[in-house]
Amino acid sequence: MATLVTFHAHPDDECINCGGVMRKAADEGHRVVLVVATRGELGEVDDGFLAPGEDLTTRRVAETHAAAEILGVSRVEFLGYTDSGMMGEPSNDTPGTFWTASVDEAAERLAKILVEESADVLTTYDDNGGYGHPDHIQVHRVGRRAAELAGTARVYQATANRDDVRKHMGAAAAADAEAAAAQGIEAPESFGPPEEWEIGKPLEELTARVDVRAYVAAKRAAMRAHASQISEESFFLSMPDPVFAEAFGVEWFIREGAGPGITETDIMAGL
Repeated sequence: MATLVTFHAHPDDECINCGGVMRKAADEGHRVVLVVATRGELGEVDDGFLAPGEDLTTRRVAETHAAAEILGVSRVEFLGYTDSGMMGEPSNDTPGTFWTASVDEAAERLAKILVEESADVLTTYDDNGGYGHPDHIQVHRVGRRAAELAGTARVYQATANRDDVRKHMGAAAAADAEAAAAQGIEAPESFGPPEEWEIGKPLEELTARVDVRAYVAAKRAAMRAHASQISEESFFLSMPDPVFAEAFGVEWFIREGAGPGITETDIMAGL
């Protein structure tokens, strides 16, 4: 069996982007290691959600460990950087943020874990970080460099099928509208990225399509563990189960040197 190290920017990113392949790998006997660059300090939380005296960072770390258990993770590590916020915000330039970190320094921290674990596979993000978030872009840069330092040859960029994302957002919005109409109320505003965001990559750039429909229950449970950020009314949890399975039952990746087109259906194949 082999070791999968999956590298993410913030708590909750892991279940959204790679929850299916993580649970699948664990169920198949592989070791799964989760590395998170930040503790998601700038996440938004509703008033009164946190317990008296509890800070968001503490809650998000606890949520990460709870989600990791659901996904079969054997080890969780945080690289120690702070959340940079959305692109263009003043927080991007705050000392200590992941966005301001030296790529080589951050890569050395990750490479140390890769070497300790004798990692066979590493997942990062695509070069736009999926949707342009600075910490996600930095995951791509740092992950690529760490793989070079550690000699981890098998690297997959977690991304999304751009056309599928728009299709599933439309389906979720239609389901919300239908349910609201049946109750005679106004349809809720569906959560999702603005149209101008360049989310994911075109199908022709993708090289791996992993069917994780057998693991969507675990994936959704892991999302639910991140309650401070993913509410029951969110895009992720409010859609009906069949719509969720359709939207999140496939995870997409780009492997350098592979393709053109889909050439893999299992990132742990042969290990």
